[in-house]
Amino acid sequence: MTLAAPRLAGAQATSRATLTTLDNGMQVVVVPDHRAPVVTHMVWYRVGASDEARGKSGIAHVLEHLMFKGTEKLPAGQFSKIIAKNGGQDNAFTSQDATAYHQNVAKERLPLVMEMESDRMANLRLAESDVLTERKVILEERRSRVDNNPASILGEQTMAALYLNHSYGVPVIGWEHEMAALTREDALAFYKRYYAPNNAVLVVAGDVEPDEVLKLARETYGKIPANHETLRLPRASEPPAVAPRRIELLDPRAGQATIERHYLTPSYVTAKPREAEAIDLLVKILASGSTSRLYKSVVVADKLAANITGYYSSSGLDGGRISLYAVAATGVEFAKLEAAIDAGIDDIVKNGVTDLELERARRAYIADYVYESDSLGGLARRYGWGIVVGQSIADIEEWPNRLKAVTVDDLKSAAGNYLAKKASVTGWLLPTAEAGGG
Repeated sequence: MTLAAPRLAGAQATSRATLTTLDNGMQVVVVPDHRAPVVTHMVWYRVGASDEARGKSGIAHVLEHLMFKGTEKLPAGQFSKIIAKNGGQDNAFTSQDATAYHQNVAKERLPLVMEMESDRMANLRLAESDVLTERKVILEERRSRVDNNPASILGEQTMAALYLNHSYGVPVIGWEHEMAALTREDALAFYKRYYAPNNAVLVVAGDVEPDEVLKLARETYGKIPANHETLRLPRASEPPAVAPRRIELLDPRAGQATIERHYLTPSYVTAKPREAEAIDLLVKILASGSTSRLYKSVVVADKLAANITGYYSSSGLDGGRISLYAVAATGVEFAKLEAAIDAGIDDIVKNGVTDLELERARRAYIADYVYESDSLGGLARRYGWGIVVGQSIADIEEWPNRLKAVTVDDLKSAAGNYLAKKASVTGWLLPTAEAGGG
């Protein structure tokens, strides 16, 4: 299992997908692609870590693991084994806003996969021992992935500082003390509330046509009654930012000093027209890749950092963020590196970008889209994520055209609105002889 936050991207001028809603409320997206006799099958649920009750952090991820236990028809542990015996692969992931289960199989195995996945949507059976065993597994996963990794610890702390009120500040994997107290009753309550057809999106991409997928969907998922209690509750919103926040983590396990900086932004779901596209392109120009401004200045020219990168978390249901990460060069004063990063940000806020920079960034993103379209998994994730957070097929597919409409003035406006120091969180990870905090 993995924790993920899939990147929201768009598609092309001619629609590749169809969207149909079954009588029980389940949405079905079909993306035909006949290059090979294979399919990617995904079920997305409109629930993630940010929908957990206060004090129950980690239950969304725990349930993801428990979904691989048994039903009345299928003994515990057999789901993945059957997929593998039929030449396929399967996995799942939990994010803040959604949970998804996916399989890659030969086309003729699609009915089997849909039968099995629909079975565990409605008929999961959990023994107390299943929950206790899986709770130990996810606690060990947290220790290995977070507690033993200083960079991950810093990441958790900066997210908790960035989100003063919204549940995005709680890690998807959960806080350890709350994870340790999760019960079978917690898992079943979460399952019964949120795992229902009218809270789910089925995506099938590959060597299929809409009619054949819909027929199978009605014969499997269509038989499951809707649960009208599954709508997620409203989430708390963030107050206006009034002061920059700082986190400093001292850890002897840290190799080199690193800095990370985060700013709250709208996402593709919550932004005004062209605003999210402008933020996407802005971050590409500022800090994404070896041709970005900050890389050329602080890594190549000034040699203050061994590396620097940035990305735009664009796909959130309730908002997004800009994140920058830098690894200090050996012997460099930390304040000097931060000052150089600030200078680069201040310059793009004050002076904007050039037409040439904008065009290069736009072409790079459209090229990425073309390459992503070669992957059935990429197609299924693109449409699944978009639909599950409330976008339409047209919203998803018009992304390249919206990119083409963005201007340098849009980027300058985005920089001025969303790169304000007072709205930021800065985190330092500093190597030290003794563990400590500050």
